[in-house]
Amino acid sequence: MSKKVFAAFAVIFLLLSLVLMLPLMDREERAKRSDAEYLEMFGEVVSIVKQSYVDKVDDKKLMAGAINGMLATLDPHSNYLPATDYTEMKVHMAGAFGGLGIELEMRNGKLMVNAPIEDTPAFRAGIQSGDHIWTIDGKPTADLNINQCVSRMRGTPGTSVTLGILREGKPSPLAFRLVRAIIKTKSLKGRLLEPGYGYIRIGEFQERTGEDFAKALKTLAADNGQPLSGLVLDLRFNPGGLVDQAYSVANRFIGEGLSSGVIVTTKGREAAMERSLTATIGDKEPRYPIVVLINGGSASASEIVAGALQDHKRAVIMGTQSFGKGSVQSVMTLDNGDGLKLTTARYYTPSGRSIQAKGITPDIVVEFAKPVPAKDKQKDAKELEIREQDLDGHMDQAPAPPRPAPPAKPQPAPPAKPQQKPSGKELKEQDLLKADNQLARALDLLKGVNLLQASGRR
Repeated sequence: MSKKVFAAFAVIFLLLSLVLMLPLMDREERAKRSDAEYLEMFGEVVSIVKQSYVDKVDDKKLMAGAINGMLATLDPHSNYLPATDYTEMKVHMAGAFGGLGIELEMRNGKLMVNAPIEDTPAFRAGIQSGDHIWTIDGKPTADLNINQCVSRMRGTPGTSVTLGILREGKPSPLAFRLVRAIIKTKSLKGRLLEPGYGYIRIGEFQERTGEDFAKALKTLAADNGQPLSGLVLDLRFNPGGLVDQAYSVANRFIGEGLSSGVIVTTKGREAAMERSLTATIGDKEPRYPIVVLINGGSASASEIVAGALQDHKRAVIMGTQSFGKGSVQSVMTLDNGDGLKLTTARYYTPSGRSIQAKGITPDIVVEFAKPVPAKDKQKDAKELEIREQDLDGHMDQAPAPPRPAPPAKPQPAPPAKPQQKPSGKELKEQDLLKADNQLARALDLLKGVNLLQASGRR
């Protein structure tokens, strides 16, 4: 009798289990059908557009638009790169290409020379700022965009190209036959502000930035005749770039002696994206004081450097709140040669902070004092800086990886006044400091730190 009861209970248990599992199975089946339905709907929409849209639609353009639309729903930094854009991006990040050495811009539909790059074919030939390039190898530039013009001027080193130039004050066009050469763009510039105090501005983190940064530090020390007494590292308006080059810059100052430290940690869905970049052990820069300048244009890799130096208390961060782009993009090559830039991880500072949609808060807030013309002094010219948190579809912060709580930081400053890039002309040191109050404050702070340290040794 007990066996029959046991068998009955077993049957009831199986029936109850089946009943309970049916809703789950139904949901999974509905989800599968939903995916299939969406794919079917996509094909239906494409068919309707191709058949009924007011103008004939190019299939490639339609598919590219669909891909871009899909990526746009993810975040502002994931996007599709057609082959030409993908190639241009790789050339830009490499910082070297076969060309003439001209910085270009479009003004009112005209291809204009912004400036020739020093020690390049264009510079040696006498191309001048303000020249209007109206033909390239005899073909007018009027109907071309700037990317098309750039592609025509770039090419294999040793080959030639002829530019037709219209120059103010010259009654007739000028012709320049230039031989292409390897053009190396510089991602940074360095100089001595005054004896003992160096200044390096990094515009973007490219493939040679870490190497160029090390050379710049050596050059500054050599020009000074002895080790530096302080350094201003300017990362304002630096949009980021290559994470490994940001690591190389921070690695010059972190991990002295037998100690080392984390510079940046990345975390994503895939195990390969979870890694920590740790400073190498070995010779580092002398422990002179450092001020890092940031603003609302400092993003991504520049925020990695600022956050690492701040967390390791190796530099004072000065300026205004940074942009707040705390995500890492991986660039993948598609089978047809196009590129896909996809957000694959978030990054964290050494103390475990995620700066996504928040940014780096300066230790000392100093807003840029923009000179206001007398006629505009009565106008309210204050505008908000655009940061990561203002972008449509930006990612939220993810929970930080388990790490010791960071020391308390001041609250984010209110939105800063609009900040302008300094003039492109090479200003003398005193003029540079007069035109840039943030730089002047940074230099004063370095001097003050050294005076306090000297007084303590007396």
